[in-house]
Amino acid sequence: MQDFTGVPAVVDLAAMRAAVEKAGADPEKINPLSPVDLVIDHSVMVDHFADEHAFEANVAVEMQRNGERYQFLRWGQSAFNNFSVVPPGTGICHQVNLEYLAQTVWTGESDGKEFAFPDTLVGTDSHTTMINGLGVLGWGVGGIEAEAAMLGQPISMLIPEVMGFQLTGKLREGITATDLVLTITQMLRQKGVVGKFVEFYGDGLAELPLADRATIANMAPEYGATCGFFPVDEVTLGYLRLTGRDAERIELVEAYCKEQGLWRETGDEPVFTDTLTLDMSTVEASLAGPKRPQDRVALSDVPHTFQALMDLHLKPAKAEKERLENEGGGGTAVEAEQANLPHSNPCCVIEGKNYFLSHGDVVISAITSCTNTSNPSVMLAAGLLAKKAVEQGLQRKAWVKSSLAPGSKVVTDYLKASGLMPYLDQLGYNLVGYGCTTCIGNSGPLPEPIEEAIQNFDLNVAAVLSGNRNFEGRVHPLVKTNWLASPPLVIAYGLAGNIRTDLSSEPIGEGKNGEKIYLKDIWPTQAEIEEALQYVNTQMFHKEYAAVFEGEENWKSLQIPETKTYQWDEHSTYIRHPPFFEKIDQPPQAVKNIEKARILAVLGDSVTTDHISPAGNIKQDSPAGRYLQELGVEPKDFNSYGSRRGNHEVMMRGTFANIRIKNEMLGGEEGGNTLHIPTHKKMSIYDAAMQYQAENTPLVIIAGKEYGTGSSRDWAAKGTNLLGVKAVIAQSFERIHRSNLVGMGVLPLQFMPDESRTSLNINGDEILSIHGLSDDLSPQQILRVELEQPDGTQSSFKVLCRIDTVNEVEYFKAGGILHYVLRHLIAS
Repeated sequence: MQDFTGVPAVVDLAAMRAAVEKAGADPEKINPLSPVDLVIDHSVMVDHFADEHAFEANVAVEMQRNGERYQFLRWGQSAFNNFSVVPPGTGICHQVNLEYLAQTVWTGESDGKEFAFPDTLVGTDSHTTMINGLGVLGWGVGGIEAEAAMLGQPISMLIPEVMGFQLTGKLREGITATDLVLTITQMLRQKGVVGKFVEFYGDGLAELPLADRATIANMAPEYGATCGFFPVDEVTLGYLRLTGRDAERIELVEAYCKEQGLWRETGDEPVFTDTLTLDMSTVEASLAGPKRPQDRVALSDVPHTFQALMDLHLKPAKAEKERLENEGGGGTAVEAEQANLPHSNPCCVIEGKNYFLSHGDVVISAITSCTNTSNPSVMLAAGLLAKKAVEQGLQRKAWVKSSLAPGSKVVTDYLKASGLMPYLDQLGYNLVGYGCTTCIGNSGPLPEPIEEAIQNFDLNVAAVLSGNRNFEGRVHPLVKTNWLASPPLVIAYGLAGNIRTDLSSEPIGEGKNGEKIYLKDIWPTQAEIEEALQYVNTQMFHKEYAAVFEGEENWKSLQIPETKTYQWDEHSTYIRHPPFFEKIDQPPQAVKNIEKARILAVLGDSVTTDHISPAGNIKQDSPAGRYLQELGVEPKDFNSYGSRRGNHEVMMRGTFANIRIKNEMLGGEEGGNTLHIPTHKKMSIYDAAMQYQAENTPLVIIAGKEYGTGSSRDWAAKGTNLLGVKAVIAQSFERIHRSNLVGMGVLPLQFMPDESRTSLNINGDEILSIHGLSDDLSPQQILRVELEQPDGTQSSFKVLCRIDTVNEVEYFKAGGILHYVLRHLIAS
């Protein structure tokens, strides 16, 4: 578990203990039955950067901001069995898992005998799939489902199809694992693998280091698969040795996998549902963007892609210019794009110097995320590029917020040992923390003059990060275009300063003597990377993981109550007693039809869990911002939605509050607003939901394809539930979010093939009734939706109920999976 999902999970467990105690039973019935490791990795924010003291300063701010949350987690560590916490400042959960926790083959006793069995796990983060690179079968689930699994519930699923992905050849000189994974992500998204397993095979695997495999496995959520699995072979054993696993364990892994048929042999071609093939020698330098990780763009095409986006954005303004000119008003309008840019006055003053900002300027350049910082080859490539850049006299542009946030302390060990860290520091890529930072939306504020310039001139600026997610509004609310890239390319764009620069052919900057320097002049060779890789050694892993659960002094000094039930503080703005189990002592309500529901929002395709439940900044004038200010919290102390996930009052106000979400009821206007029907009054989605609740009106969300794409964010379902939404009708669902909706008692319904909100002309002012629901509900049942127009006209259409398994039917009848578990525990 990571802490953004871990805190609300422990809040739920604490609330379940309180409910059990209230029912007169033993609260210690609520205890994880399976081992749980929670790694605090999502809370460090990049407040300080480009400074040798940035790491210490950010950690101090992190502890001050999150002291109450951390105190709560330390209470959980002492109150629950089978529950361990890896303290802040250690690393990212998936990288800690890859480098230390996972074993590939586990052993355990049963009836006095010792058994070996394959390593499997679930994680409360979609990028849990990274561990499949080590031959471990694992994937992400929602926190709700994970809590039930901790308490002994099986994880049910439809048996998946398995897609085979054959890799042949090897990467060319200058091409990185990031380029490979972006290519694979694009191919698999186009193929369509949602709900499927992907297994990589082929003799090309022999040319693929374990870290590259882990990078590919990490991105399974981006290509839509449940997991991307790699078989065990000599490369796997080599990584286990490098990272300091026990020698006897490594021998067992080899013997066991060979005996059980889990070992990869040259020429193996397993039987799959379907296959794809990629010759790795054809991969080219790439980024992904500007809004989705599957939208791969060749390095040379990035400026054109950005310009096409600008042209689309500026089309209305250019049309207005043409209209004025046609009406004889020529000269009164100027070119639309240039109208947004200053000419006579400087945009901003940075450290006493004037700078002009323009569209496409890179304002964030971040080496971050488990995806790439777990890979020594791309991290060392970044260090080597920094060294060559400094030697050539290059420096990052003044408006670029630069940062280095690895997923483990081993990374800084080998960057220091190889002598490359000083060059990263000189370019402003100082260590800012060990955690997810920019990739999760914890990029921190931009310097004030830059934020003012972006807002005053409505600039479309860019972020380049070595992460896995670049959804709208995720990285920073003022940054509209976000690009995923390898760590060395992240630095290259920090040096160039603008996404419009064609790094494949244009100069990246000027050298010491005014000569033009190109990317090829500073790009490291494979031989140089191989030489630097020799500095990565087993002693580094032993040193950094020797006391992984201990933490620094400020963690150890946190005071915690010695109680089995949590002492809730009614004045807390971080940890509140959630309302989910208030009626657990009453029998569950019978499943009934949904009558005369209103539509809360009509949404398009690829609505992500970030759109539904943002993790980043809390706006001052948002419902959540107003709530916190009413409690005396100043905007500077808002922290983030992610850090406030232990407070349901903040999170329900933040549901559908992403500034980039587009509600078609308002013509696609951005922001978390809607129309209250029938008054047609515009208001925030939260305020509208509360008004509907006061009117006893059930609610429905209408959406397009891939609803719930992205992070395994349980609050995207919890918040939907608390707003009074009874059903979501979409063209398709991402796997984890569908499961989370069922787990919170919200009905996921899927339009029939060839039908959608547009083909049915649903615009948001209709009344919906959903029929066919009853206590004999069965998996994937066909239901009927009655649609009543404002003029009284009635029609109907069918939908597929996406409660997929018999277990899920039982959970839904109980009001949700945790309600189901809790009722059974109290009854026993």
